Amino acid sequence: MEMKPVHQASCHCGAVVLELKMPNGLEDPRRCSCSMCRKRGAIAASVLLENLKIVKGEDNLTLYQFNTMTAKHYFCKTCGIYTHHQRRSNPHQFAINVACLEGVNPYELEPVKIYDGIHHPSDQN
Repeated sequence: MEMKPVHQASCHCGAVVLELKMPNGLEDPRRCSCSMCRKRGAIAASVLLENLKIVKGEDNLTLYQFNTMTAKHYFCKTCGIYTHHQRRSNPHQFAINVACLEGVNPYELEPVKIYDGIHHPSDQN
């Protein structure tokens, strides 16, 4: 699997296309055990906010928030695929759905570490 410094990602139907600057390749690929991530099952990797550009379909993204309403989860309105979210744990980063990256097979990353989202750092005293 070849990671490029600038990579494209898209939803299943192609209505949403992202351009990602990834000079260090996949950063911190992981799964999360929070209720949302557990149900969607995606492997997420980190990119800085300024390194994600929506090149097509911004109007086709829908936003979902829950609990503290801090994280912003984005999905394609047409096919329902989760493309990315702005992280609660680090609001300066997006987490991107690795399966949406063109030419990347997320199954080649196994095993992937699991982040304890049930015990989120922002919830600790």
